[in-house]
Parts: sequence; C-alpha cells; structure tokens
Amino acid sequence: MTNEKPDQPVLGHINQLVAEEERLFGAKDLTDDDRKRLAQIKVELDQCWDLLRQRRALREFGRDPDQARVRPPEIVENYEQ
Repeated sequence: MTNEKPDQPVLGHINQLVAEEERLFGAKDLTDDDRKRLAQIKVELDQCWDLLRQRRALREFGRDPDQARVRPPEIVENYEQ
C-alpha cells in the first residue's frame, strides 16, 4: 500500500479544484463571480496542500494522519512561498 492511498480524498479534491480553475482561466470573459470563485479556489487549494503536507508529516513520524486539520485561510495564506 502506498502512502498516497489514504490521502486520495484530499488529492481528488485538489484535482477537482485545479480542473475548475483551469476551466475558469480558459473562459474568454470572466464575470465578477468568476473572479471571486478563482480567489476562493486559490485559498482552498492552499488549504488542501497544507492539509496534505500535515498528513504526510504526521505519517512520517509514526502519528495518525487523521489528526491533521484544515487550517483557516488567514494561517495558510500567510505562509512564505
């Protein structure tokens, strides 16, 4: 069993968000609602990637990856890239 299988729901959600983001970026004319959704997707993707990193770190150190929690946007949006 690979380490990614338990993370499949998170990875699946990331893939859905990326597909939606690509669809919106591919649109000729973005509405205000489209731009708002893109901003929401960016935050949600940051939260998902953070959750995935937490799960992998917990697993690496022999802890339960289900202890990982989605952190609020104000936390993940302030990380240095």
